[in-house]
Amino acid sequence: MISDSQKEKLLKRLNDYRKTYLIDKYRELDESATRIMVNNLLISVLGYKELEEVKTEYVIKGTYSDYVVQVGRKKHFIVEVKAIQIDLTEKHLRQAVNYAANEGIDWVLLTNGRCYELYRVIFGKPITYRKVCGFDLIDKDQMKQSVECFVFLTRRVAQTNYLERFWKRFQALEPSNLAKYLCSIEVIKVLRRKLKKDAKLLFPETDILDSIFQVITNKIEIPKPKLRIPKKKKVLPKEAVAKPAASTFGSILSGNS
Repeated sequence: MISDSQKEKLLKRLNDYRKTYLIDKYRELDESATRIMVNNLLISVLGYKELEEVKTEYVIKGTYSDYVVQVGRKKHFIVEVKAIQIDLTEKHLRQAVNYAANEGIDWVLLTNGRCYELYRVIFGKPITYRKVCGFDLIDKDQMKQSVECFVFLTRRVAQTNYLERFWKRFQALEPSNLAKYLCSIEVIKVLRRKLKKDAKLLFPETDILDSIFQVITNKIEIPKPKLRIPKKKKVLPKEAVAKPAASTFGSILSGNS
């Protein structure tokens, strides 16, 4: 379980990184200087061991990946670094994905020191990839949001199965995947019963499906509903439960009220 305490500590370290490196005098750094920034993030923020677990200029089929993060025998992700003054492009990503694919590594972290983008490599024919998250750490709000992603790349968490669970959660909640459930016969039947109750009319399932399809494919401006989560009942510890007076027990045993 990833605790709130872990996330708070990570946010503090990210904020320190931001205050140290993402300042005006470093806006024009070249790629080699940007690597020093990224190296600091991998070690001081994410917690990997320098040299031992952060492999620089890693050779992959005659080419060099900027970083491969490896703990023990497990290569967790590739890091491709570009100069902080350069915007990340599709060309940079393809280069990094090729490195990962050739080495059999599932994850790619593409960065210019200020923007960090995490991608999952999908090993199929052809090999593809999915962007899981991306943040500009100069923006304070985005930096705070980035904790929910970066926490899965920390040394402590990456060694568990949480990174894989993170990917499965991402896949499950993708709109394209949820759309399949929304169009399922089970959902249509529930809506049909609800519509019959509210409108006092019986709707064909095909009409409901057509409307769901319109909801999925068209942007509809509605306020975001708030979920009503029932409060859990507090269970008092045994010692906190009041015990009947001795005289009460005596009267029960004797048959008197």
